[in-house]
Amino acid sequence: MTLSTPLLAAAPLLAGLIGPALLGAAPDRQQADPPDHRAMRHEIVEHVAARTTAEQRHVLDYWTPERMAGALPIDLLDSVKGGAGLLSGLTGRTGVRAAPDVSSRRLTPPDDGVTTGVSGGGLATWLWGRTPRHQAAAARQDRESAPKRPETNTVGSRWITGGAVARTTGRVFLTVRGADFVCSASTVRSANRDVVVTAGHCVKDGAGGWAANWTFVPGYGMGGAQRFGLYAARRMFVAGPWSRSGDDNYDVGMVALATSGGRHVADVVGTQEIAFNPARGGQVFGFGYPADPPYDGHHLVYCAGRLKADPYGQSRDQGLGCEMTAGSSGGPWMTTFDLATGKGTITSVSSFKYSDDQRTMYGPYFGDAAKALFDTAEHA
Repeated sequence: MTLSTPLLAAAPLLAGLIGPALLGAAPDRQQADPPDHRAMRHEIVEHVAARTTAEQRHVLDYWTPERMAGALPIDLLDSVKGGAGLLSGLTGRTGVRAAPDVSSRRLTPPDDGVTTGVSGGGLATWLWGRTPRHQAAAARQDRESAPKRPETNTVGSRWITGGAVARTTGRVFLTVRGADFVCSASTVRSANRDVVVTAGHCVKDGAGGWAANWTFVPGYGMGGAQRFGLYAARRMFVAGPWSRSGDDNYDVGMVALATSGGRHVADVVGTQEIAFNPARGGQVFGFGYPADPPYDGHHLVYCAGRLKADPYGQSRDQGLGCEMTAGSSGGPWMTTFDLATGKGTITSVSSFKYSDDQRTMYGPYFGDAAKALFDTAEHA
């Protein structure tokens, strides 16, 4: 199957600005079951990120307001070039997946995009600028897609009701191969009160490297982007099939966070429930921080509707009618969601779209492999 890049968002590469090496990096440790085929799917690959207080402070200091504000969609990074040519594998191979009969490898950028060359450190990147038309479109979308009450069927609306989901969902800031990106994630109820769930490609570049400077900002935009603090990653976990080959059926990441101001993230913003091996189909609410127009990454957006199977049979993932764009990757999908309290049960996360159907988002099924990840992360 032909695949493309993740639904993340990236900041421009500036002259001489290459992200620091992974802090506190340690050799990946695989907790392997007996070598039968089923057990191989339940391998857990762990990465130690920022272990000490000094390392965690270094990560948080990296994210200046300017770096956070500069995030741009990652689906433009096939244009990043180096001395050896195209670095199309910069961010992993998941995200906008080409359908079996579609040759395009990515979403087409807006027709009115403005290309701007930025060079530095031997790299040149062509990024689509946000034109006044884009800004106007974002403002119009904010007005038109913010209903007075939550809807149970929407392909992308501002979440303005508040409740627990507005605090537990947050933006993730990370660095991969010197480029800065954004994703989405959610806190989950865990024994150590530190776990967030996101997409695997928001943690590790498939068979490539791990993300650096990984930071979670819960409740982003609620009375200030950092109202509830910033939380650096201390340990990261992905499934073996994702780490070995970027298998989209296992595009799930669990991250154990460091405390912020001495407090666990769960004690500050609360958590959502998480469940595994749920019945397929049914109603779901998906949340995230899309950053590509008509969205701007500063508002929590949601999609709601019934799940359907992958029509191409290319994955075991399920699809949700959803027009959220780059930056929404890793955002939680919740069943049994209470519109009044904003609490639900997470059973998937936003992962990829087919290039010929940009109105449907797909998310991995949370089976035994996802449960093994969670069980390990909550005791990390």
